[in-house]
Amino acid sequence: MEITKTAMISVVGRANTGKSTLTNTLVGEKIAITSPKPQTTRTRITGVLERGGIQFVLLDTPGLHKPRSRLGECMVRVVSDTIADVDAALMVVEPTLPIRPAEEELMAKLKSLSMPAVLAVNKIDTVKKESLLAVLAAYGAAHDFAAIVPISAKTGEGTEDLLSELAAFALPGCRLFPEGMTTDQPERRLVAEIIREKMLLLLSDEVPHGVAVDIEKFQENDKGVVEIGATIYCERDSHKGIIIGKKGAMLKKIGEQARAELEAFYGTKVFLETWVKVKDNWRDSLGFIRNMGLSGGEDDRA
Repeated sequence: MEITKTAMISVVGRANTGKSTLTNTLVGEKIAITSPKPQTTRTRITGVLERGGIQFVLLDTPGLHKPRSRLGECMVRVVSDTIADVDAALMVVEPTLPIRPAEEELMAKLKSLSMPAVLAVNKIDTVKKESLLAVLAAYGAAHDFAAIVPISAKTGEGTEDLLSELAAFALPGCRLFPEGMTTDQPERRLVAEIIREKMLLLLSDEVPHGVAVDIEKFQENDKGVVEIGATIYCERDSHKGIIIGKKGAMLKKIGEQARAELEAFYGTKVFLETWVKVKDNWRDSLGFIRNMGLSGGEDDRA
């Protein structure tokens, strides 16, 4: 299909509102990891899709939160930088009241930038219609959104209506990304994120936020097997023990789940080796954060 317009859209919101799930749903494939835990996304992730002659470029950002580390500061800065450099913002909220301070802060930021924005009220499958109507009215009074669209990123309900509203911000132009491309994430980062997602799902609340994954080996051998070597960094010896588990049981489970998803993704056998190392307080080491590609800039190691 010929592309005659493009729309660069920043996807913003408080942590755990479903931004990454929505991005995956709109793109039509998994490009960002998801979990029930907040602050799952650590850096900006680009999702690309095409509809009706428009190429939409969605910039999924970390959830806005009060930073408690250098990593947290980098994540919050990614949100501000991304909002300032797009055609429009897509703000994602949950269908709850009262409006929280993080949402108030985002709306104030959008207003200060004179940035047009569409509001997606997500998770509508979890509330009754009466409650939803009150949420829609409250946000409509709080900010001058171009449109407010009730959706469920999980089921897909309302997402086509959402794209129709976002299409209003498309500008004349040719493709920004090649046809068929759905993300600009390097393969190594995608693999690292899939491994980290399994830790988010399997481990206790604190441990996953203190882990980073570095892909040190990524190659396909002459038998068509993708060989991956991953180092998991954590901040404490006690966390290392939890990640490895009794007789290596937890690390094996993490590896099995990650390998199963990677094999489905690549359509071939995957050989995955993982190691766990302690890097004290790495979340406050800007050099380590940058080396891991988590500072919001380009990952030149990919």
